[in-house]
Amino acid sequence: MLDLIKAISLGLVVLLPLANPLTTVALFLGLAGDMNYQERNRQALQASVYVFSIMAVAYYAGNAVMDTFGISIPGLRIAGGLIVAFLGFRMLFPQQQAGKSVEADHKMDEMDGQKNVNIAFVPLAMPSTAGPGTIAMIISTASTIHSGTPFAPWIITVAPPLTFAAVSIILWGCLRSSGAIMRLVGKGGIEAISRLMGFLLVCMGVQFMINGILEVITTYHS
Repeated sequence: MLDLIKAISLGLVVLLPLANPLTTVALFLGLAGDMNYQERNRQALQASVYVFSIMAVAYYAGNAVMDTFGISIPGLRIAGGLIVAFLGFRMLFPQQQAGKSVEADHKMDEMDGQKNVNIAFVPLAMPSTAGPGTIAMIISTASTIHSGTPFAPWIITVAPPLTFAAVSIILWGCLRSSGAIMRLVGKGGIEAISRLMGFLLVCMGVQFMINGILEVITTYHS
């Protein structure tokens, strides 16, 4: 059981900087300002379910997609590293406030035209929480998790869905408590946390690319 907790904790350490629920909180507050309490809770629950579904599909079906398009593991690592590093740079040196995005602007325009608009999938779940960097990280991990891991096979089977569920529950809790979080942390606090997460993502992305390049060198020299 202790190994299972360690595996889930490791997964959260990797995924939470990419998911960055606090940025999603800022986005949620910006888009859900005219919604009543029940509608906000419904959107929060739906977004959490969508995030879990996206992560699960990426983990279990990502390799099939890679095989279909002939994408190698080193290629995915390098491309995923570039995406993660790019997202990190955008968070570290933002050109706009946390919670702002093209998808959010489009959704605001859509909400101006009609009353009942679902914001759970776009932009809350994707790309705000389960974006390209998160998906690339999950697919790469799924491709290599069965080789060179210190965990038992049953932990490798059980830990991923529990980790995705934990991320979804954390997101749900943050969205349900979005008002209190904003009052406690403030916009400046969310900006600071986003920049810290951005620095971590840059480091992760660079390491991701280094691992992919080393795999390419090893493959061609063997």
